[in-house]
Amino acid sequence: MTENKIALVTGANKGIGFAIARGLGAEGFRVAVGARDAARGETAVQQLREEGTDAFGVALDVTSDQSVIAATAALEAEVGRLDVLVNNAGIAGRVEGGAQDPSTLDLEVVRTVLETNVYGAVRVTNAVLPLLERSAAPRIVNMSSDMGSLQLHTGPLMAAYASSKTMLNALTVQYARRFEETPVIVNSACPGYVATDFTGHAAPRSPGQGAAIALRLALLPDEGPRGGFFNEDGPIPW
Repeated sequence: MTENKIALVTGANKGIGFAIARGLGAEGFRVAVGARDAARGETAVQQLREEGTDAFGVALDVTSDQSVIAATAALEAEVGRLDVLVNNAGIAGRVEGGAQDPSTLDLEVVRTVLETNVYGAVRVTNAVLPLLERSAAPRIVNMSSDMGSLQLHTGPLMAAYASSKTMLNALTVQYARRFEETPVIVNSACPGYVATDFTGHAAPRSPGQGAAIALRLALLPDEGPRGGFFNEDGPIPW
């Protein structure tokens, strides 16, 4: 077992996930790059290695039980534990034809978005919990969005996507309650409006800026907050 801290970042082959992997590498972590597309994942791993990060790829489709089971077995064999899990993999879902207008909401779009953004996070978290529990200071960071805030009402009208982040935040609280007497610390992070595929690369913030709050939550001390929802300026209204 390596002496370095170990992190798994899902959806880490591009965008904010890649920036989180890079940031954790800069902090001395050995980083498992979770990617649904193995070729893209390997490309990301090679880039990270060239930059000095100790990275390795893990084939991981968060919507597949079999893929998550296989990825967990690969992590067990490669590193034997995890110190940080960042549930970053997520999708926006189709918006054409009023698919995410609540008055014409396409339930198939809702199912598809929930499968990745919510069920995927639960599927991965529960699968790797035995690895996290071998860490002295395990941290779980769920990548959310202030579009999921019931108070702020930010962003465009995207009923499937926004509601998936609301549910992810609710699950963050439930996990935090479950582990309140343990070293496992669970929080949600909002990266802000970041230039990624999701935003058509038209947003003002870079993936590195979006990754900053995830890195902060991944590196929390033992007395850090639990079950919170944060951006880099502090707590976000629920």
